[in-house]
Amino acid sequence: MRGHAHLLGAYVPGQSLLHRAPLWLKFTAVVVLSALVLGLRQLEVTLVVLALVLAAGLLAGLGAGTVLRPFRAMAPVLLVLGAFQWWANGLEVAAVVVLDILTCVLAARLLTLTTTGQRLLDGMVSAAKPFRFLGADPERFGLTLSLMVRSIPYLLGSAVDVRDAAKARGLERSPRALLMPVIINAVAYARQTGEALSARGLGEKHPKQTADAGAKPES
Repeated sequence: MRGHAHLLGAYVPGQSLLHRAPLWLKFTAVVVLSALVLGLRQLEVTLVVLALVLAAGLLAGLGAGTVLRPFRAMAPVLLVLGAFQWWANGLEVAAVVVLDILTCVLAARLLTLTTTGQRLLDGMVSAAKPFRFLGADPERFGLTLSLMVRSIPYLLGSAVDVRDAAKARGLERSPRALLMPVIINAVAYARQTGEALSARGLGEKHPKQTADAGAKPES
């Protein structure tokens, strides 16, 4: 099956300042810039932030094609959204809404393009550790994120491949030809993942928890 990890932003190796910046700093920058454009909702501010994000991507050695690749898939939705906002609220509001979305997505994409997947997962696990007192399990949380990161590109790729195959057979308008293979592939992938986890003893209850659950109450 063809790889579709680029839709989410696969890591691009490099030695730029953006690549070597601490994860907490990059994550904070994404949050602050996103909050800035979404909070102020001013065209001038959005354009400045968008220019800064684009400049950061170019300085990091990322080509424009790599940075902007997913926007081709987003274009139809953004056009419909922009057209509705233009009709309902005017051209400036439509431009702000569309550019805000592009800016936030691009900022988040730079984070994934310049940070390895393992580093991102380790950062998420570390962020979850303070919540142990609430019963959170950081390691299990990291495993869940890892499975999600691996599964989404596979399922997206499955949907694209099925669509292409149906189109080649002249069945692009058939819901059954488009949906059934995707569902079958998703179920098969889930079963294979579950069997792999079970073979490694993952996803099972802790032995102590199992023993406690099976213990009979004292009379």
